[in-house]
Amino acid sequence: MDGKAGVELRVHPTLIPTKRLIANVEGAMNAVLVQGDAVGATLYYGKGAGAEPTASAVIADLVDVTRMHTADPEHRVPHLAFQPGAVEDTPILPLSEVETSYYLRLRVEDKPGVLADITRILADQQISIDAMIQREPAEGESQTDIIMLTHITREKNVDAAIAKIEALPVVKKKVIRLRMEELG
Repeated sequence: MDGKAGVELRVHPTLIPTKRLIANVEGAMNAVLVQGDAVGATLYYGKGAGAEPTASAVIADLVDVTRMHTADPEHRVPHLAFQPGAVEDTPILPLSEVETSYYLRLRVEDKPGVLADITRILADQQISIDAMIQREPAEGESQTDIIMLTHITREKNVDAAIAKIEALPVVKKKVIRLRMEELG
């Protein structure tokens, strides 16, 4: 929670298409993709870890502290170079209202009617399936995995569906969910 407006910010893994530039960020590099109304998608890319970037950030912080300490109060550069009074609270879309597609993996008993029960729950929550795979269980196994990709839907619908699916006696593990982003 950020404490101001009771907004919860979460970081989570997300599947993205390999054709997107951000999917090729590797090693100690970091990237941030920003989607703007006027400019579309913009990517900011650079070193994010390691000895040199860390040393550079520490030196920059020391320079900032020294500048603030030695400058007379009327000529100080404000912290982060902006006036605190110019900051506005921007509403953040609640996570429950985020719309995206999902990868779902379910461990289930391999018996008739299981898939029908699961797809009925998804339909009741307005979740459409884009693709699905269910393989034969291994020799001597009575459980299998169902993997589904959904069309775009609301997070709150997926939360409700997962709660109902996990309550089914034929579902043997927690549902694994990953968000999928097209990013442009």
